[in-house]
This record gives sequence, structure tokens and C-alpha cells, in this order.
Amino acid sequence: MSMHYPNATVHVMKVAVPILAPVLRSDTQGKLLAEVFADPEAEHTVSALAVRAGTSLATALREIGRAEAARIVATRRLGNTRLVRADTANPLYSPYSEIVLATYGPPAVIREELAGVAGIERLYLFGSWAARYSGEAGRAPNDIDVLVVGDPDRSAVYEGAERAEQRIVLPVRATIRSTRAWGSSRDAFFEEIRSRPLVSLLEEHGQ
Repeated sequence: MSMHYPNATVHVMKVAVPILAPVLRSDTQGKLLAEVFADPEAEHTVSALAVRAGTSLATALREIGRAEAARIVATRRLGNTRLVRADTANPLYSPYSEIVLATYGPPAVIREELAGVAGIERLYLFGSWAARYSGEAGRAPNDIDVLVVGDPDRSAVYEGAERAEQRIVLPVRATIRSTRAWGSSRDAFFEEIRSRPLVSLLEEHGQ
């Protein structure tokens, strides 16, 4: 059913759709939330979040305010400081966190820095970060383990890992192994890795 309002003027405001995850309000919101969701129990100052997300304090305050209104984050005051953490009591926290971390957290950053390096056939996150991301309980990871399979330029891999480390603000440790070793059933290192959660950063056809 259509309704007509001849004397009314309707103004439609266009909001830019975020590039990485259209479900979010903006790319800036995604970057801010990725910092919060990377360690959901930790508290962050808004100013620190703004610096890590590469945005202004005013923008960070606005986006955090909107996220709090939607119960995505919770905040509290400590003197003049506003502390922010994930609102894990929200029933939508888990799926929302997965979307944010997959698009703006370590997977997105490491994929961006390393996926284009020639010679990489497979690219995974493993270890404690991958375990937490996959839902295993435990302490927040202190670093991010990356497995590179193939025959890439080692310098290019380590340089990419260093760039990712600077962006994520967590140590990124890259381990490089050959494709032949990956296919071996006798490699104890790979057997251990395969027994734990792995987060693949490349499409199947690109591996």
C-alpha cells in the first residue's frame, strides 16, 4: 500500500557504506571495534582507540557513543577518563565480534600485508589467537602466529609481518614451511598445528 503526502518534503540522507563490512556503520567503526574485540575483557581509553584506528578523538567519541547505545560496547568513567570494553552480555556479541575481527582485525591486516607476496600457497593463523578466534576459552593472546606455506621471499614475508605487527599492535610471528613439508604426514610440527584451530587467510583456489 502506498501513501501520499502532497505537502511533505522528504529528505533522504545518504550514508557511505563501509568498504570491508557493509553490516557496520563505517570503516572507522570497524577499526575501533576491532581494537576492543581483540581482547574483550580489556578496557581501553577512547584516545588510545582513536590513535590505533587512525581517527580523531571527536570521531572516536561519536562512534563509541553509538556503539554503546547499540550495546556493542560498555563504558565507565574513571575520573575524567572514559574506559571502553566489549559488551559481552549482548546476545549478538559473538557473531558481531566474528564479523569485526574477520574484516578489521588480524586476519584482514595480515592477509593484506602477506597475501600478495609471490610464492605463498597457503596462509594461516594458528596458536592462541586462532584458538580464541575460533571460540576456545583461555587468556587473551600475547602474539599472533602466522604459518606461511610455499616458497616465498623470506625477507618479503618478514617485512610484511613487521608491517602487520605495527598495525595490530601485537607481535606477529611468521613461520615459513615448504609445500612438500606441509604435505608430509611425518612432520610433528604440522601434526600439532592441524590438531588445533587454524584460520585460513587465502581462498581455496588461491592456496
